[in-house]
Amino acid sequence: MTALRTSAVWTTAAALASDTAPFAIRAERASDVAAREALLDASFGEGRHARTCQRLRDGRAPAEGLAFSAIRNGRLIGTVRLWHVSAGGVPALVLGPLAVDASCRKLGVGAVLMSHALAAAKARGHGAVILRGDAAYYSRFGFTAAKTGELSLPGPFERDRLLALELRDGALNDAWGMIVPTGSKARRPRPRVAPPARTAATRAA
Repeated sequence: MTALRTSAVWTTAAALASDTAPFAIRAERASDVAAREALLDASFGEGRHARTCQRLRDGRAPAEGLAFSAIRNGRLIGTVRLWHVSAGGVPALVLGPLAVDASCRKLGVGAVLMSHALAAAKARGHGAVILRGDAAYYSRFGFTAAKTGELSLPGPFERDRLLALELRDGALNDAWGMIVPTGSKARRPRPRVAPPARTAATRAA
C-alpha cells in the first residue's frame, strides 16, 4: 500500500471547506458532544454501543487534535474522530464513527470530513489509519485490505471490511495480531454537588 500523497483530494477538501461552502469543518468542541451523540444514535441506532469497533473507543479520549465537526447554519451536521490503537504492536489510528445528518448527505460532508481528518493525521506525523467500513466507499481515499489480512478486532467483524491507509510508506509492514486501544483514558465529568440547604440560622447570618 502506498503512502498517502498530497493530491487533488486535499485541494478539493480545502475548496469545499471555504467560506463559500454550505458548511464548515472545525475542531470538535465540548458543546458539540450532545448533538454528536444524538446524530450517532440517529445514524446507527441505539445498538451502536455494542459494535465491535466501539471496544476500541470505550473509556478512551480521541487522539489529540483529531476530532472534527461539520457545522451548517450553527448546527452540527457531521462528525468524525480518530483514536490511538496498537495494530499488533504497531502504533496506528482507528477512524470512526463517521456520521452525517440525513438531510445533508448530498452536500459531500462525509468526503470533506474524511479528507480533513486524514490530512490532519498526516500533518501530526501519524503513520497509518485503520477503519471498518465499506471498501467501495473508502477506496476513494486510498483505503484497502492489503495490509489488514493479519490483523484482528476484539469481536466479530467481516474480513473484507477491515481496511487501512498508510500515511507513511511501510507503516503497517510489521502489523500482525489484535488491534487494541492505547489512547488516554477519557475524563469523566465531575458530579455536581448540591450546595447545603440553608437553615434558618444561616439565612439570618
